Amino acid sequence: MEQTKLFNRNFTLVVIGQIISMFGNAILRFALPLYLLRETGSASLFGIVTASSFLPMIFLSFLGGILADRVNKRNIMVALDFLTAIIVFLFFMALGKLPIVPLFIAVLMLLYGISGTYQPTVQASIPLLVSGDKILSAGAVVNQVGALAGLLGPIIGGMLFGAFGIVPILLISIACFAASAIMEIFIHIPFEKRNNAMKISAIIKSDFLDSTNYMKKEKPVLINIIGLATIFNLVLSSMLIVGMPILIIGTLKMSDELLGFSQGAMALGGLCGGILTAVFSKKLKLTSSHILMFLCSLSVGVMAIPLLLGMANMVSYVVITATSFVIMALATMFSVQMIAAVQSETPPELVGKVIAVMISLSMCAQPIGQAIYGVAFDQFSNHTGIILLVVAILSAAISLTSKDIFKNMDAS
Repeated sequence: MEQTKLFNRNFTLVVIGQIISMFGNAILRFALPLYLLRETGSASLFGIVTASSFLPMIFLSFLGGILADRVNKRNIMVALDFLTAIIVFLFFMALGKLPIVPLFIAVLMLLYGISGTYQPTVQASIPLLVSGDKILSAGAVVNQVGALAGLLGPIIGGMLFGAFGIVPILLISIACFAASAIMEIFIHIPFEKRNNAMKISAIIKSDFLDSTNYMKKEKPVLINIIGLATIFNLVLSSMLIVGMPILIIGTLKMSDELLGFSQGAMALGGLCGGILTAVFSKKLKLTSSHILMFLCSLSVGVMAIPLLLGMANMVSYVVITATSFVIMALATMFSVQMIAAVQSETPPELVGKVIAVMISLSMCAQPIGQAIYGVAFDQFSNHTGIILLVVAILSAAISLTSKDIFKNMDAS
């Protein structure tokens, strides 16, 4: 049963739980890759480990959509937050006792896999908690929560990591996930039990066919959107995930605190993008979405300028941080708009599966891109500006060729 108020009791509890959980997630995702990069000093290894950690997220994003449509969404959130707290605790106990690379691959794969299962559940719960005309605003609020946690997490994580190392970060994240799970116990999300007598493999096959057949027959333009997102993830998103720590720590020789501030600026950009989406939700048009993508590409080109001209490290750092803020603001506006369009036009019983298929398929190229960029930044460590320039050109070409896709989506 939909709720007429945006911040009704259950949606408010979801938001509070997300704030706590995502803050723990943010400091953890900041600290673990940084610890690995500091310990190994290898961009290639950093890229490969990061890419490996994303692999289960691709499959489990779809599994999360299946669970979201068939299992009580509240129970999924509670179970996954408790499970994350346990995994981080076991990692804390094993750190320094097991080989660092396989330990990090295993833990990051588990954490990203859980995240891939968790997010479709949150997204699929939104249409059940708010009325149809507030879905876009609710999606923007959830996005803002992630951005706010992403803003505070790296800044606080950078200060803690620089002063005390990784131990307090692990302890804080454990407390956050446990507290979030307890908070989510009190949420009520409307749920109608479905027949789950089939084997899980048959459910996966059936639900995958349901969602893909819907996209093929009812919304074929969504297939083009997935292809576009896949290519954009390969070219641009992968570069940001792997490139930012390497550029700031490896190329510019900046401190952990400044890396935290830079990643916090990216999160602030996401927060501002969510606010702008909520404020201008009635004015945003699908037909102009390619402009947001093109502006992201242009920002990457600006990011490359100080590196190409050999400017002072601090100047390069300021430009990289500022342009990252802009990229995340634009990318957030784009992603919230796309997800809201799918949520509004997809039948409730298919929302979780369709979103999960879109997320998992569009992410397929991301691990490949991360591994490639890790090697590229290692092999061309003295020419990082050229790498960024190539990324800007390729992503700009992709955005300009996507205009017709968004026009068709708006008309469908």
